[in-house]
Amino acid sequence: MALGDLMTSRFSQLSLAVSNHVTDGNDNSGDYYEDAASADLASQRRDFDTASTSSYANAAASSVTVPTTMAYLPQTVVLCELRHAAFEASTPTGPSDSGLVSKWRLKDRMKTGCVALVLCLNISVDPPDVIKISPCARMECWIDPFSMAPQKALETIGKNLRDQYERWQPKARCKVELDPTVDEVKKLCNTCRRYAKSERVLFHYNGHGVPKPTTNGEIWLFNKSYTQYIPLPISDLDSWLGTPSIYVFDCSAAGMIVNSFIELLDSGTSNYPGSARDCILLAACEAHETLPQSAEFPADVFTSCLTTPIKMALRWFCTRSLLHESLDCLLIDKIPGRQNDRKTLLGELNWIFTAVTDTIAWNVLPHELFRRLFRQDLLVASLFRNFLLAERIMRSANCSPVSYPMLPPTHQHHMWDAWDMAAEICLSQLPALVEDHNAEFQPSPFFTEQLTAFEVLLSQCHRFRALVLLGRFLDMGPWAVDLALSVGIFPYVLKLLQTTTPELRQILVFIWTKILALDKSCQVDLVKDGGHVYFIRFLNSVEAYPEQRAMAAFVLAVIVDGHRRGQEACIEAGLIHVCLKHLHSSMQNDAQTEPLFLQWLCLCLGKLWEDFTEAQIIGLQADAPSICAPLLSEPQPEVRASAVFALATLLDVGFDSFRDGVGGDEECDDDEKSRAEIVVIIKSLLNIVSDGSPLVRAEVAVALARFAFGHKQHLKSIAAAYWKPQSNSLLNSLPLLANINGSGNIVSSHIGPLTRVGNDNCAVVRDGRVSTSSPLATAGVMHGSPMSDDSSQHSDSGILNDGISNGVIRHSRSKPLDNAMYSQCVLAMCTLAKDPSPRIATLGRRVLSIIGIEQVTKSVKSAGSSARPGDPATSSPTPSFAGLARSSSWFDMNGGHLPLTFRTPPVSPPRQSLLTGMRRVCSLEFRPHLMNSPDSGLADPHLGSSGVSERSLLPQSTIYNFSCGHFSKPLLTASDDSEELLTRREEREKFALEHIVKCQHSSVSKLNNNSQIASWDTRFETGTRTALLQPFSPIVIAADENERIRVWNYEEATPLNGFDNHDFPEKGISKLCLLNELDDSLLLVASCDGNIRIWKDYTVRGKQKLVTAFSSIQGHKPGVRSLSAVLDWQQQSGYLYASGEISSIMLWDLDKEQLVNSIPSSSDCSVSALASSQVHAGQFAAGFVDGSVRLYDIRIPDMLVCATRPHTQQVERVVGIGFQPGLDQGKIVSASQAGDIQFLDIRNQRDTYLTIDAHRGSLTALAVHRHAPIIASGSAKQLIKVFSLEGEQLGIIRYQHTFMAQKIGSVSCLTFHPYQVLLAAGAADACVSIYADDNSQTR
Repeated sequence: MALGDLMTSRFSQLSLAVSNHVTDGNDNSGDYYEDAASADLASQRRDFDTASTSSYANAAASSVTVPTTMAYLPQTVVLCELRHAAFEASTPTGPSDSGLVSKWRLKDRMKTGCVALVLCLNISVDPPDVIKISPCARMECWIDPFSMAPQKALETIGKNLRDQYERWQPKARCKVELDPTVDEVKKLCNTCRRYAKSERVLFHYNGHGVPKPTTNGEIWLFNKSYTQYIPLPISDLDSWLGTPSIYVFDCSAAGMIVNSFIELLDSGTSNYPGSARDCILLAACEAHETLPQSAEFPADVFTSCLTTPIKMALRWFCTRSLLHESLDCLLIDKIPGRQNDRKTLLGELNWIFTAVTDTIAWNVLPHELFRRLFRQDLLVASLFRNFLLAERIMRSANCSPVSYPMLPPTHQHHMWDAWDMAAEICLSQLPALVEDHNAEFQPSPFFTEQLTAFEVLLSQCHRFRALVLLGRFLDMGPWAVDLALSVGIFPYVLKLLQTTTPELRQILVFIWTKILALDKSCQVDLVKDGGHVYFIRFLNSVEAYPEQRAMAAFVLAVIVDGHRRGQEACIEAGLIHVCLKHLHSSMQNDAQTEPLFLQWLCLCLGKLWEDFTEAQIIGLQADAPSICAPLLSEPQPEVRASAVFALATLLDVGFDSFRDGVGGDEECDDDEKSRAEIVVIIKSLLNIVSDGSPLVRAEVAVALARFAFGHKQHLKSIAAAYWKPQSNSLLNSLPLLANINGSGNIVSSHIGPLTRVGNDNCAVVRDGRVSTSSPLATAGVMHGSPMSDDSSQHSDSGILNDGISNGVIRHSRSKPLDNAMYSQCVLAMCTLAKDPSPRIATLGRRVLSIIGIEQVTKSVKSAGSSARPGDPATSSPTPSFAGLARSSSWFDMNGGHLPLTFRTPPVSPPRQSLLTGMRRVCSLEFRPHLMNSPDSGLADPHLGSSGVSERSLLPQSTIYNFSCGHFSKPLLTASDDSEELLTRREEREKFALEHIVKCQHSSVSKLNNNSQIASWDTRFETGTRTALLQPFSPIVIAADENERIRVWNYEEATPLNGFDNHDFPEKGISKLCLLNELDDSLLLVASCDGNIRIWKDYTVRGKQKLVTAFSSIQGHKPGVRSLSAVLDWQQQSGYLYASGEISSIMLWDLDKEQLVNSIPSSSDCSVSALASSQVHAGQFAAGFVDGSVRLYDIRIPDMLVCATRPHTQQVERVVGIGFQPGLDQGKIVSASQAGDIQFLDIRNQRDTYLTIDAHRGSLTALAVHRHAPIIASGSAKQLIKVFSLEGEQLGIIRYQHTFMAQKIGSVSCLTFHPYQVLLAAGAADACVSIYADDNSQTR
């Protein structure tokens, strides 16, 4: 299966964002799945969804079509994507351009510049320590020295050896010394080192005519008259030759020299001690061995292997092959072709030999050593390949060549068999080729069969298969990419970008995606070779799959990431217009575009615009903001976050447009256009300040920080007006200060435009200008800020741009936007500073610090009292200086010196108390002497004086680095843990179904005080607010008013974990829900202010991690101080329903992490209870403060199915509501505070069909079992009553008086186990009790 097909089949399961919803309808390639398991689950889910999407007209029919098991066991899984792994804990890192990954790139690449050849043959005179056999090996450099006069033979051998070396390194200078003296060798060495400079020098020594080396490591030379052998210590040779160097010793007992050399290095007496040494040694045999004398070998068999490997290998193989009878060995000298021409026999053999020896080396050598010996220096690499052959041939003659660094044995490696076979196939053609020069050579099938050597990449016949193989290998992980780069594939795949073969495009893009996901430094090579054009062309090709085009966009994003030359080259090639064209067309088409493609188009544009004004201007002129803005409502959080990132990079124009003296009136039109586009960007960003995904909100915070930096003074003036200390009436009018149109915005419609700044100062700040005659300026509000004293430098126009910093004029042509826009931005920044996600709240505080607002936060717990939001703090607050500008805390809100606590009210429009504790801080750029003021309360001066250093401290975007991680993971294979996940899920489904059947068919016997199986003192000071039983383990989770969460194992009676939901709790927890209960469950914790926090690993002590956090309720009624949020989670649909003191019910899709609808509650009253159906997706019921009940179904157009008012005796709030067990769609149980419980079947009759007067005027809690026919209610009078669905009372549980006979608080929460008849009850006395019916206990 070709990689292209494999990619197509797997890409439908790649992980970006699982699309779990009915609205996504058809099964298209835009659905992404984490792995095969979730893909399978999703396909089952779609079947279920199709069955269950029905209107009420055929409700009865639909209840038949829903498979029971599917209805009871939802297949939706949410919040388990890459982005949820550790958003709060860590900052992702993108492709690296330094450190470990760049080791493959040999920074110290070198070449051998000089070759010194020393031959001590002394032909016709045998050395005294050698006894020769007969017949004996005689050939030296393939010449018989006795076939001519000794001197001529010596010269011919010397010339041949030089020719053999020059074939491997044509540019190296070769010098030969024949039978030399010590002085001649010294002169040779010094000359070579002087010529080579810092390059490597090769010293080749043939000692066949002199005695063996001594035990002290001396080699022998001659005196001038050839009457004596003169020793040359290896230390002298080393000092003359220097480093780097490579030595070849071809003589008997050559291992002696290697041993001496190692001793020399170890003793440190070498001239280049330690790591500065770069010496390589190749020796013909061990210290105790003599060279082979058999006539089948040449006398210099070691040299022949190193310098003429093909000839030597074939001669040796020929005598051992079946061909030896039919093939004349002399024909080997006549092999036709050239070594570097692969289409000839000699070239093919050389190619195969190189591939085989490289493969052997790669498999047996440590990777660092392989890189040094086989990739650093061409001549060294050739010699070591040939050294492997020498080891194979000489070991057959009981002789072991030695090297330093030492190599493991390779002579029996199985790849030699492949070489033998290839050699035999080629040799079998040799006689015919020699006889007939026109005969055609048939290439060896070696590469077709092996395809293991990466050199194949440049051969057209094997290229595609080799690339597919390479792609599959690279997909195994970053380690595989690192190995492949270490082997040396980089120059090959770079060169292949010059080919125009269409079938290679997909696989090449895939390979480059894998390379760049590991190592960003390749961006330079790509731009230098014009490789970016290849990817732009691919990005623009319509026939490629969107997933593959997303890879091309990723490659281009890496090319331009922080690389100015890359940005310029891609702009010249028209990349901006290509990306915008595809984004625009994707918005026009109804069919959903591949989200990964949209994501990377945005990231690519963002990286192209980042810190590059010319590119930003091109983008603004091409209407980029209008094209990118619609992406902010895309279902995938990664796409939304990437779109925010792209828009944010365009905001630089405000303060970075002064380049090369550009600027002035002639650019006024462009300026207006840019200004209009920036307004589009800001409006778009303000619309998603309360997006459900922290990933998106983090990018919004970063974007607003960039905007705040560019428009610092305008925002400071607005902020100064907001927090003007003289006028407290401003606080009362603040909710009228700004207005943003559009639904779901953080700043609700109750905030109007900035019309007044104070009682008496009308329209003081106009278009960013301060009227110097206004009381605002003269009253000292601006005192100590850049707008006072020295601020006369801001010129006659009075525009408060950030043009001056410590006296340095910075040109900026940004004109201010209108004040309403700035007001909305300040409010959005305040919203982010109070975000439920700690990481985003920190970012928000950093943004506020840029415009001079210091936020003082204070934990309730540290106060030791339950201070109300408006009260002054009783103890000193903890200032939080996150990236504050050099600033002094200046006026407190009340003009005094008492710091006020800044609390965390709901993420919603500011009220009077919301601004408590925000202190106006002013910049000290023009008032350095204030720094010494003892009571100035200075923040740490994190930010330097120059604009450049300030900019570098702006919060940084993380979406790009986060998104890069996707391509580092295997894309072609399913993850290994899918099998394990499926198995566990199957076990849980089996358990659930068994217990559902038991619940449905069991007759529940009594539940009373004797039924208690466990009791747990939670030690909550304020009593238990809410509790939850885990379905598949004996665990109960409880929470209190102070948002402390505790987890307890009720079978073993041991506490498992306890943690705070967040640092500044205020309202208590209204609800605990389990998400993904059939898989790795997540704990959803809803605070009463509507803030949602979702935790994983919550049962393990200290290991809990925040998966995501957002504010579920936005925009509440005027004058409402408490939100009293109510909500419920529906696993089937993946929806969270939330409401409270607001006029609508918010519908959140947790898969998309997005507010998908705001359903009008159709009532003047607030929602006081909310329950979703656990078997019918999209259906939920709401109880209201006035006692009315409404049933909704989001699948029908008007959503409201019906409304009724069952609680008529006394009009009191609905305290609890729930769907009755079973598949009936409209059967509801509702309980009011008055104490009556009403049973309704909304489809058949509007009136209640059963009423239970359970508690008189004191009902506090209701629980309806998911599957068993029982309900339970609790009262303020310490009573719990259990009823059947027919109204029969099954039991009563009275809370016992304590030992001291104190009164015990009211029952605060009741919850049933989803699959067993277990009831957990919590009360105001911090005790949680668990009860089981008699049947359950006996079972």
